[in-house]
Amino acid sequence: MDIAPCDIMDEEGEIKIPLEGGTHLNGYDIVGSHITRYNSMLMLSHFKGHAMGGFGGALKNMSIGVASRNGKAWIHSVGHTTVPDKLWDYVSDQDGFLESMAEACKAVVTFFKPENMAYINVANNLSIDCDCDSNPHAPEMADIGIFASIDPVALDQCCYDQIMNSTDPGKQSLVNRMLKLHAIHTVETAEKLGIGSRQYQIVDIDKDDEKN
Repeated sequence: MDIAPCDIMDEEGEIKIPLEGGTHLNGYDIVGSHITRYNSMLMLSHFKGHAMGGFGGALKNMSIGVASRNGKAWIHSVGHTTVPDKLWDYVSDQDGFLESMAEACKAVVTFFKPENMAYINVANNLSIDCDCDSNPHAPEMADIGIFASIDPVALDQCCYDQIMNSTDPGKQSLVNRMLKLHAIHTVETAEKLGIGSRQYQIVDIDKDDEKN
């Protein structure tokens, strides 16, 4: 890569990392074996809609993004299978899927320790679809901005609130998708698991601040 080396985390296999708490993933998350090469993580996420999770931000990226191929199946199937071709037999439990994502996040945070992680959500090109969609719907609302935190729960809650409270009339499709899929439940569960807090304070950083 021109910017930095690219590490495919599960290129040489996968490992299980322990999960304390939760009800779906049976005490472990499945991630690429290269995770052991690192002692910290900066989670850079594109905040937008998602056809299964309702929205994708720091928590979705930390769960599905860090998981290996089989680990993705493990989370999507709510702990029923690690076989990607079979996960579609277990997608009826929507809240279970959202809770499984939060559980996977708990495992990742425990692995690195909270003080060794930071998170950035880029809330632009706010389509109702994920970047993984081969034909995503065009964005209907204006960009919101870039948000950063050391608390992924507060960060995703903040971005969710920014959309819900926006006066942009183009937000409705994204709002409908998030509500239909109960998207905020991932954030609720993550808070219950002790990953972070849904309470936050927004501190604006602009060019004038940078000069002072």
